[in-house]
This record gives sequence, structure tokens and C-alpha cells, in this order.
Amino acid sequence: MSKPWPLRCAVIGAGQMGSGIAQLFAQAGCELLLVDQSQAFAEKGKQGIGRQLERLVHKGKLTAELGKAALARIHCEGTLETVSKVDLVVEAVSEKLELKADIVARLDAVLSPDAILASNTSSISITQLAAATQHPERVIGMHFMNPAPVMTLVELIRGLQTSDACYARVSEITKKLGKEMVTSQDRPGFIVNRLLVPLINEACFALQEGLATAEDIDSAVRLGLNHPMGPLALADMVGLDTVLAIAEILHRDLGEDKYRPAYILRQHVAAGRLGRKSGQGFYVYS
Repeated sequence: MSKPWPLRCAVIGAGQMGSGIAQLFAQAGCELLLVDQSQAFAEKGKQGIGRQLERLVHKGKLTAELGKAALARIHCEGTLETVSKVDLVVEAVSEKLELKADIVARLDAVLSPDAILASNTSSISITQLAAATQHPERVIGMHFMNPAPVMTLVELIRGLQTSDACYARVSEITKKLGKEMVTSQDRPGFIVNRLLVPLINEACFALQEGLATAEDIDSAVRLGLNHPMGPLALADMVGLDTVLAIAEILHRDLGEDKYRPAYILRQHVAAGRLGRKSGQGFYVYS
């Protein structure tokens, strides 16, 4: 599985997470296919990456030449078949088991035998996703934090079938990207969300019960626990639909009532108030 750096890579899903991962690989020198359900969606994701790179240039964190070169490495596609010659593909679509399992199965059918198939899932079983493929040994969890170009951590998750060679290669790739890694067993929520989502959910219960305003709950956590962001603001950034999906997986798979999603979280998702991406969540965004 060893390949010279930089790699030929693909990211499936041009939303917030997928675009951030694509930007990260492109800035690291990799040629990158950004794939979504249509080329128009992929192009929209690339436009967003362009804006992010422009901000970095404006802040003096990136030269204009490097920003332009990174954007030029990103090529947009609307079909999965276009990834057949890449060395690594990262699936970063919505946190839905059926959707992810279908995509990894289709990717497995077109990828070369020595390519790596990684999922950016934040809670879904890698073992279960790998079982949808003919080559489960090359499937691994590669969970980037949001925003991927900024956050230091990548959480690696080994499925029951993940080979040592696959894990070793993805560990090397993580280091090449300039990231720190932790390794989790394939358990619901892995490490980060096993700890984070119950905190967010408890903040939702506190808001639901009228313990304090959203602003005061977030300020208490920021100032009292020295967190960079309050849990409700963080939930808005992640996406309340994603938070709810993870909470439901924790509740279902671990079977304990302490993981039960707060009703106010379900209510916001049902109303389409998903956070920053929809313009309103626990806060309103202009």
C-alpha cells in the first residue's frame, strides 16, 4: 500500500466537512478529485474552498501563489467512477448508514486493489461499512475534526477487518498532512464524540429545562471550563442534524438512557434549524 507522496486522492461529498478535507489535501500538495452527486455541487464546494484560501491569503497565513496552486489541484466530478485511479479516497457524506454503506460498496468496485478507502464518519461502525465491500481489509475510519484545515486532530478507527498495512499507511498519511492522531477501537462515537456529544446533549437539556439562556450556558462552559467554544455554539457549527444522528447512534447502540437526545434538539432539526449551514440553530446567523 505504500505510495510516494504526494498522493492522488479523492473526497466524496463537497459539503462543509468534505470541502475542508479536500482543501487540506490540496494544500499538502495532493492532486484531489472532489466528487458530489453532480458536478455543479462539486463546483460549489470548490468555490467555497477558494473563498477560504482567499481568507488565509488576506490574513497573511498563505501566499497568493500557494493558494492559487492549491485550488488548481482540486478537480470537480459528479460520478464515483472517476476515482478509479486514486491512491486514497475519503468518504465524507451525510451521517447515514445506508448512504455511506452504498457509497463505500460502489467505491470498492471501481478502486484499484491497493487503494485505501477511508470514511470520515463520526459515529458509524467501520466494521459495518467494511462489510459492504469485497475488500474490507483496506477500509478504515479517518475522522477529521471540523474545520479540517485548522484542527490538529485526526481520529483513526480500525474496523475488525482493517489490516495492519492499511492502518500503518494511513498513519503515515496523517503525519504527512501535519496532523496529530489518536486511535480508537470501533465503538459507538469513537473517542471524541463519545465524550463530546453527551456534553452537547446535556447543554440542550439545560436549555430545554430553562436552566439558563443559550448565551449563559455557552459562556459558563467557555469561561468556567476553559473551552474555546460553548457546546450550543459548537453544535450549530457541526450541524444539529449531525449531532442528533450521533446522539441517536450512541443511544441505540450503547442502550443507556443517558445518551437519549434532548427533545429540543429533535425539534430544531425537524424545523430545519440546523445551525450555521441553515442560518439558524440555537443562534441566528446573518
